[in-house]
Amino acid sequence: MARPKQNRRAALLHVFFVCAGLLLSLGTLVFAVPMQNDPNGFEGIPWGAGFSETADFKLVDDSPRIKGYELVQGPPPLGRVKVDTMRFITLNGKFARVTIRYHSTEAHKQIVDYFQSKYGPLDRTPGQISKGGVQQLNWRGDDTLITLTYESGTDRGIIFFESRAFALKLSEEMMAPDPDLGGATY
Repeated sequence: MARPKQNRRAALLHVFFVCAGLLLSLGTLVFAVPMQNDPNGFEGIPWGAGFSETADFKLVDDSPRIKGYELVQGPPPLGRVKVDTMRFITLNGKFARVTIRYHSTEAHKQIVDYFQSKYGPLDRTPGQISKGGVQQLNWRGDDTLITLTYESGTDRGIIFFESRAFALKLSEEMMAPDPDLGGATY
């Protein structure tokens, strides 16, 4: 007879934790700060636009489905900050991501200030790491996701501007094993 009580108690606890988890996740969604001024691309180039090598862009990474381009004259500043590299990534010829690398604590502070002035305050939802040795900051718009990661130990940062529509496809494609590995993976 004790067994049905234990099963009932376990079932009630399970229902309680599922409901509590749902409420917490809904609370996270409610308190998330939406991006202001979603650029729907980068510097006037919309996500999904056809993209290829031109007089302004040189091809620097060439794989069958993913290609990377850099500006021939070097990376422009991001706000007022000089950056180390700026790479424009395409998936199947469509603009999907920009990867920006920079260094120095001062550059990091200026970039964060610039992003907050342009895209809104930092998203302070759980999982955001805005202090410490490794900082990860995010701005989420309807069409654009901006992820900034800065490591104070190496004094280096990386920023991803990416299309939310292409983000998963691009990540999957980048993780796919090379076809010439004979079926072997990593």
